[in-house]
Amino acid sequence: MVGQRFISLLEDHPWFEVAAVAASPRSAGMTYEEAVEGRWKMDTPIPEAVRKMKVMNVMDVENVCAQVDFVFSAVDMSKEEIRAIEDRYAKCETPVVSNNSAHRWTPDVPMVIPEINPEHFQIIETQKKRLGTKRGFVAVKPNCSIQSYTPVLTAWKEFHPTQAVVTTYQAISGAGKTFKDWPEMKGNVIPFISGEEEKSEVEPLKIWGHIEGDAIVKAQSPIITSQCIRVPVLYGHTAAVFVNFAGEKKPDKDLLIRKMEEFSGLPQKLQLPSAPKQFIRYMREDNRPQVLADVDYEHGMGISIGRLREDKIFDYKFVGLSHNTVRGAAGGAVLCAELLKAQGYLD
Repeated sequence: MVGQRFISLLEDHPWFEVAAVAASPRSAGMTYEEAVEGRWKMDTPIPEAVRKMKVMNVMDVENVCAQVDFVFSAVDMSKEEIRAIEDRYAKCETPVVSNNSAHRWTPDVPMVIPEINPEHFQIIETQKKRLGTKRGFVAVKPNCSIQSYTPVLTAWKEFHPTQAVVTTYQAISGAGKTFKDWPEMKGNVIPFISGEEEKSEVEPLKIWGHIEGDAIVKAQSPIITSQCIRVPVLYGHTAAVFVNFAGEKKPDKDLLIRKMEEFSGLPQKLQLPSAPKQFIRYMREDNRPQVLADVDYEHGMGISIGRLREDKIFDYKFVGLSHNTVRGAAGGAVLCAELLKAQGYLD
């Protein structure tokens, strides 16, 4: 599904064009239309520029590399296989911008939300030395479920959040499914998503970390504990978040809202094609954000926050919403690639 979202988002992109599509050997030699027949999950049709494109074998690294300047990676393999294939592309002097989780904890691989930690791309030079490359590297984007609360905690960094309790209510497209594929999810809730809680608790710490020598060292706080629940929604991950701050005096609510609404980063400064004009919006209605009404905010690249209020046990609580296959997956990777190009890592 993320691969299909990449194809859709790259249609008419002002900087990038799809020059090749590669997949498993069973799809190699088919047209893209044939390869996804009966499995196209997007609301819009297959882009005409890609429809008749012959699918290449992803394992035929040298031939794929000869066709492209860099690759987006969203493959269904084991983590060991993904690390191996992404490293092969990088060593073939073809940069990899990955949606996969396999390389997120490789010490010299940057895991970036472009508005938050673009400086982590500087570790690429160290990674190139390890790989023995002049141009090739791997960069990744983080897990989709953290997008609806990590930007908020970043906007509040000066108030020193120390603890966060997060429950995410995650759409079925996060598992690559639609209701047609997964009819048993209609009217159902599943209180377990494999590996998701660990990612939700530790990936923000790498994003907030710093480069030290040849590695990105994760931050030590805030401490995050999470539960991740699959709910009968097609697109959109919702988070219910409780936060404590350092110090005896709570920050003022209006100040917290202003910090969210004013928060922006390098993508906004550079006016990158996929960057939302306003990254975080605060919704003052009691019943917002809602998935059906708000998931496509800023074409799916913005974050919607609501219901910020004081809590009896924690300092504050709020609800966040992000589009899991756009900002949380393919769109976040496209924005990473745009920033990499703007900074000279992609030529």
